Amino acid sequence: MPACSRPLVASLAIAALLPLLGPLFGTVPAVAAATGPEAPSTVAAPERVIKDEVALRIGRGGVARVRETITYEFGGSRGLERAFVTKRHSSVSEDRVNPIANVRASSPDGGPAQVAMTEHDTRTLLKVTGNAPLTGRRTVVLDYEVRGLVAPMGAVEELRWTAVGGWKVPVDEARVTVDGGAPIRNVNCFAGPLDSAIGCTQFYTNHTHTQGIFIQQRMSAGEYLTVVVGLPAGATGGKPIFERRRTVATAFSVNGVTVAALSGLLALLIGGLGGLYLLRGRDARVVGKRAAEGDHAPVEGSRFEPPDGVRPGQIGTLIDERADVIDVTATIVDLAVRGHLLIEEEDRAATGRLDWALRRLDRPSPENLLRYERLLLDALFTAPDGAARDSVKLSELGGTFATRLAKVRSAMYDDVVEQGWFARRPDSVRSRWTIAGLVLTVLGVAGTVALALATDHALVGLAVIIAGAALTYGGQYMPAKTARGSTVLAHTIGFRAFLERGELPDDAAGEMAAPQRIALFSRFLPYAVVFGVVAKWAKTVENAGERAEGADNLYWYEGPAEWDLSEFAESMRTFTLATSGSISQSRGM
Repeated sequence: MPACSRPLVASLAIAALLPLLGPLFGTVPAVAAATGPEAPSTVAAPERVIKDEVALRIGRGGVARVRETITYEFGGSRGLERAFVTKRHSSVSEDRVNPIANVRASSPDGGPAQVAMTEHDTRTLLKVTGNAPLTGRRTVVLDYEVRGLVAPMGAVEELRWTAVGGWKVPVDEARVTVDGGAPIRNVNCFAGPLDSAIGCTQFYTNHTHTQGIFIQQRMSAGEYLTVVVGLPAGATGGKPIFERRRTVATAFSVNGVTVAALSGLLALLIGGLGGLYLLRGRDARVVGKRAAEGDHAPVEGSRFEPPDGVRPGQIGTLIDERADVIDVTATIVDLAVRGHLLIEEEDRAATGRLDWALRRLDRPSPENLLRYERLLLDALFTAPDGAARDSVKLSELGGTFATRLAKVRSAMYDDVVEQGWFARRPDSVRSRWTIAGLVLTVLGVAGTVALALATDHALVGLAVIIAGAALTYGGQYMPAKTARGSTVLAHTIGFRAFLERGELPDDAAGEMAAPQRIALFSRFLPYAVVFGVVAKWAKTVENAGERAEGADNLYWYEGPAEWDLSEFAESMRTFTLATSGSISQSRGM
């Protein structure tokens, strides 16, 4: 016997003895268990599409009626899923859509037949399910309609459709037949990713050129077969379907409604500017004509007579329509000059810091005080516990002073109305317009968001935002002076020009005695504080005091022991700065 046949004979002998030895050792023949034809498999076969065959017929209006026959290898799932590409971005603002309708499913061999469709962005997901897990091959037949597949392309109509694809499993074979109902001019197809330019396995027309046939072998999960068919112009009369896409670009697009809204906004802005010009322009015109009337030394004999009797604290509110820190500082200096309080500069060498004491003076006739001046005196000389005090250091202003100072500021606004310079309080006018502007802005923001989400008119909301912002900003300029207020403003501006020159004509003071001259020049100083020319007029007062024999202090300002009037200008400059700082830190303004 040849040597090569011995292993074969041994194997046959062992196979023959195994049935006899099995009962003795209680074993099951391993070869039979492994190779028996009736042994069930313990590993489920992977699912796939054996064949996806699509028959598509184009009717009038470009409506495609489709029958899709799917041979599917199930591995234990209850159904199958396929995603149709039903939306493509055509432009920044439009999508081309291919809606699918009238979907029905059936199966001749017990496959799934329950249909459910959902839309996800550019895809329409089709699920066909059954009542129990399935194994083996089943056939599922889908019938549905697709619209918008045809688009005029010059001398032809073009049908383009991703007829097969969107599977989560591989496809062994895909076949598409397109019946155009008219002679087909040309055909083409692409396979692979959605926008692939790679041709499919095979494509051709039948002998009558009325059908296009497209075949693709072996498609991976997620790949598509796109077919293209050219038909004679007017063969179906179909047109593409476009849908407005809601994006930031479309939400803020320019259209009839938004143009009208923006035109209205422009008209309102022009009207608002015109109104401001009429209000502000009147002030400018009156100032230009009558400012010269106030540009002279406000002296009548030996008396100081400011233009229109305006006081320092009123000037700031009149000019910029705000009662602010510098107006209160000027009023404190004015009350000292008029004899209602005394300013005492402390000895810096002794205290270790620069500070001033304000001491209240008893005046026999305080009736010449305006309401805001009385409130300011009370604020200065009322202790935090409510008790009256005779003096207070500038550094100690705080506590209840802020609350009382707010009342002073309110009284200053009331005063300019009582004087007939404003029809309404400037701060109230500003607040009303500002609040209205802020409310309009908030409504505009909310409206813009809502319109952007639901419509193409978000520019209308943006116009409202701009209008609200303009109203908020313009509200700061809305307080309007009366005709009398404009005249007083003109005289005040002329008075400022006189103070800025810092010179008093020689004939204005005449042959006044030194105390009278000091008192007269001192009256100018509070106004200089308001207009920012303290240095010039403090020097004028200093010079007048130095020429007075035996004058070491002023009747309203006293320095420390080693202090003399030659230091007054610098002391006054420092005092105004320190006072303004103390008032600001009190947070009452």
